[in-house]
Amino acid sequence: MAVTSRGLEGIVASTTRLSDVRGDIGQLIYAGYDINELASKVSFEEVIHLLWHDRLPNRSELKFMEEQLRTSRELPEGVIEFIQHAPKDALPIDVLRTAVSMLGLYDQDLIGEDPLDLNRARAKSITAKVGVIVAYFHRIRQGKSLPPIRTDLGEAAHFLYLITGEEPGPEAVKTLDTAYVLHADHGFNASTFSARVTVSTLTDMYSAVTSAVGTLKGPLHGGANEEVIHMLQEIGSIENVDAWIHEKLRQKQKIMGIGHRVYKVLDPRAPHLKAMAIKLTEELGESKWIAMSERIAEIMFKEKGLNANVDFYSATVYYSLGIPTDLFTPIFAIARTAGWVGHVLEQLSDNRLFRPSSEYVGHTPGKKVVPIDQR
Repeated sequence: MAVTSRGLEGIVASTTRLSDVRGDIGQLIYAGYDINELASKVSFEEVIHLLWHDRLPNRSELKFMEEQLRTSRELPEGVIEFIQHAPKDALPIDVLRTAVSMLGLYDQDLIGEDPLDLNRARAKSITAKVGVIVAYFHRIRQGKSLPPIRTDLGEAAHFLYLITGEEPGPEAVKTLDTAYVLHADHGFNASTFSARVTVSTLTDMYSAVTSAVGTLKGPLHGGANEEVIHMLQEIGSIENVDAWIHEKLRQKQKIMGIGHRVYKVLDPRAPHLKAMAIKLTEELGESKWIAMSERIAEIMFKEKGLNANVDFYSATVYYSLGIPTDLFTPIFAIARTAGWVGHVLEQLSDNRLFRPSSEYVGHTPGKKVVPIDQR
């Protein structure tokens, strides 16, 4: 007899070598490496190589990966024109979703015959361009010029350079790079599963990543980090935290950034982001944000036994870097693209179409059609 599991909870849909989320013990693994071993020790580009090639690169391999990404950043003119003419009040994540889809129109620029080589080239191209798309739209909606693409900066540094037009400081670069590492992959989360389901039909990589971006947008997934900052801004000060949280709990409302579908203990990424958030807020002299966050986390653990997740502290990190709130989810997408395309490549290497069954709970079969004039 078929077992029904709403939301596919507890169902193993396929296998993967990329990452493993061990929610019962609070562990996240990338290709055999604990996230605590990788965070702050390797660059985002090294993690990309790890996810795509199943091992960390040596110096020459890292240099090649960096060169491949840096020389793939230029956007097609048609995509730039779309970004320039998109509504200035559009959500950046929506612009990213549409622009990624548009990239597929210019795929003829990628040369190759072997399908695997072509898809690896697409993986590099998409991964290199998503940050440019987000930053360019942010510049355009502000009425600012578009900085020229540079090939002398890493992925995190280049994004910060594009949104500000200025050379970023080393601390800001290190912080964003570490955030990218922490967000690069996370098992069969909703957006990754969406990408794998889409490409399992043997459609193209652009369609798969477009599906993933659309899935990430939701407030129950990538959009949660934006809601955390809105919550902190609404609370306003540390003095208001207790009353605000208890009122929300009384109303049985969800507290964003608290709890996780998979982790039953502390999200292993949260301590790294918390440490960065504390450092940044102290440097800016705005320690109230982290103080409020810690009090919220304390109340929620005491009242509900729930821990803060990756969104809870990443919101404060991005906010402290001066990044606008509506770019939080797109930044999540920039980092997670590395995992998405890695999963697409893996799915295509041994593909089987996803086609789950469903449990019918409608009317009992046997109903007869009544002529329309008699209904």
